[in-house]
Amino acid sequence: MSAPERLGHNEALFREINERIEAGTWISSPSERMAFACECAALRCNVLVELTVSEYEAVRAHPRRFLLAPGHELPAVETVVHGGERYVVVEKRGDAAKAAEASDPR
Repeated sequence: MSAPERLGHNEALFREINERIEAGTWISSPSERMAFACECAALRCNVLVELTVSEYEAVRAHPRRFLLAPGHELPAVETVVHGGERYVVVEKRGDAAKAAEASDPR
């Protein structure tokens, strides 16, 4: 497995965690934020990122995209497609993108 594929695999693990978080959470208001795990490539990352369910769904609508805490981007394998003060969304490129698509639980 190449380094970019391994990075994509690591991030896919965090994406699976977030899928379970979303599935097991009851939200009382569409504007209510909930905590999701940063989906960066660092396996020891434990940063939580707050989003509404609709914001998270917008990220998940694209299998090559991941939710990250600001500053956790890896420019060598991903492009920032949305930047904000609470979170950033990155899109994988090359082998990392292929690994992300192959591991997409949706």
